[in-house]
Amino acid sequence: MTDQSALPERVAIVGAGVIGAAWAARWLLRGVDVAVTDPSATAPKVVAHVVDNARHAWTRMGIEPEREGALTFVDSIDAAVRDADIVQENVPEILELKKTILGQIEASVDAATLIASSTSGLKPSVLQADLRNPERLVVGHPFNPVYLLPMVEVVGGESTSSESISRAMALYNAAGMHPLHVRVEIDAFIADRLLEAVWREALWLVSDGVATTEEIDDVIRFGFGLRWSQMGLFENYRIAGGEGGMAHFISQFGPTLSWPWSKLTDTPELTDTLTQRIGEQSDAQSGHHTIDELERIRDDNLVDILLALEANQWGAGQTVSKLRNQ
Repeated sequence: MTDQSALPERVAIVGAGVIGAAWAARWLLRGVDVAVTDPSATAPKVVAHVVDNARHAWTRMGIEPEREGALTFVDSIDAAVRDADIVQENVPEILELKKTILGQIEASVDAATLIASSTSGLKPSVLQADLRNPERLVVGHPFNPVYLLPMVEVVGGESTSSESISRAMALYNAAGMHPLHVRVEIDAFIADRLLEAVWREALWLVSDGVATTEEIDDVIRFGFGLRWSQMGLFENYRIAGGEGGMAHFISQFGPTLSWPWSKLTDTPELTDTLTQRIGEQSDAQSGHHTIDELERIRDDNLVDILLALEANQWGAGQTVSKLRNQ
């Protein structure tokens, strides 16, 4: 069960692209007032679309919030972050831009306000280097769509206080998420280190003409992706090891790691030719669906997976129960 008392009264969202809008949706559906600022004229439309998707998904899960928070769009960072309990920064992954925006946020917030960055790979120690009060900055790295996927990686920098980490963990837990404290600060944290390895290998397979984008996606969604969604990597390999467990699995398959199977240490050059090939293959694979249609298909499938896991009280399904029993 989520701790209702840990819910913030007001959240500020700085940057309302796909991630920022989805953060807003999750907090709104948890009954929290949200202020959003983004220089793009299309930001209100983007947020409205994402919030509509979130409502649809939560309704399919059978979760009807007692009340939705109030959504406000404002023209400045100062107006957005004033009186916020937590500010979630979601601007593009450009270091100097993020540092500038974080500095502007810090200049306008109360002393007790927690500042979180949605960066997918920049170290918080670098982001907080120029702040006057770096102890209150954390990374809160989510996964798209934020309103459905419960994982959020919480990472502190060299100057981040333990209190800020604890507050972030409590706030994200109250949002119905599964916060994971990444105890060692590294580039790209845990998830994107793993995703980048798969992404690089997939690019090589397309570049070398071994497989198309659709064939690679099929290998994942008809194969190991189904296992990963419920048991991850190591637990699945434990099963593969039989009664001998992980020790047997490693002794049997560990030596293959030295075989020349992959090119994970190199990256193919993203030439115009390769980029065009990937784009054309992706169009052939999914071009008959609009992006809106693909989002709805993705969300409906994710809801059904989450409900199945909830029925077995396993993995991410447990976070659905937390929301349902709020």
